[in-house]
Amino acid sequence: MMRTLDVVNPYLEEVRTLEELLERVDIEGESAVIDAKGLQHKEINDLMRELVHRGVRRVRLVNVFGQRFIGTRLFFREGLRVEIEIEGFPGNDLGAFLSGHRIVVRGNAQDGVGNTMDDGEIVIHGRAGDVVAMSMRGGRVVVRDSIGYRGAIHMKGLEGKEPLLIVGGTAQDFLGEYMAGGRVVLLGIGVERHRMRYVGTGMHGGAIYVGGTILPHQVAKEATFGSMDEEDWKFLEKVGALYAREFNVDDVLEREFVKIVPRSKRPYGSLYVAGKNENQGKKINFSL
Repeated sequence: MMRTLDVVNPYLEEVRTLEELLERVDIEGESAVIDAKGLQHKEINDLMRELVHRGVRRVRLVNVFGQRFIGTRLFFREGLRVEIEIEGFPGNDLGAFLSGHRIVVRGNAQDGVGNTMDDGEIVIHGRAGDVVAMSMRGGRVVVRDSIGYRGAIHMKGLEGKEPLLIVGGTAQDFLGEYMAGGRVVLLGIGVERHRMRYVGTGMHGGAIYVGGTILPHQVAKEATFGSMDEEDWKFLEKVGALYAREFNVDDVLEREFVKIVPRSKRPYGSLYVAGKNENQGKKINFSL
């Protein structure tokens, strides 16, 4: 019988010591450059964690090629913050559980950007894959171009936080699925008409703003078009200014915008609660 001790964790196998890893780093004051070529994601995160404890506040990762979970495990009780600039192609779950740091990718990102992110900012100078901002509960994700399927799935607000996903282009199907809080903005830059479907499936909180044309049949039955008020327009002006500043572009808000909101806070309540006079007072025997 195989024992737990016999199972090799592929993420821990052949992980090098910090002393060996530090040979891959150039440090100058509060800045450091890490050559990530051939490093495992745990080695990259271990290195960054050590550098922050040594006083580094800006890290540039070069030669990144598919390493997952970059930026995870960087929680510091002292409230320390670091800015991470990535040159290359980061793998899935970039910035998962991110806790207050800033990550900038000079290129595209893959799936799961900002997964369960708590605070901070992730900026993608390109496009991103599926499930961007999944279960995100705070902070901001800004994508210059477009994203894949199921963006902002299970996005929520936690303890007064309001997560924000800004996308310069468009998204694929199931945007805002089961969304419980936060805001999503599709600026629709360069998009003739959004093709996504099932927007807001199971949505029961938050709001989605879409710049450009989206038709009623593209919105799920659990969501609907809401009215835009002065606060919404002020919010979009701030989003537009942020996006323009980050990517050095103009005319960010030149198209019409619509707002998508949930129809109900409990879209599936009838599936879990007995109907009127149904099974009322009836004892249920759970014994086998």
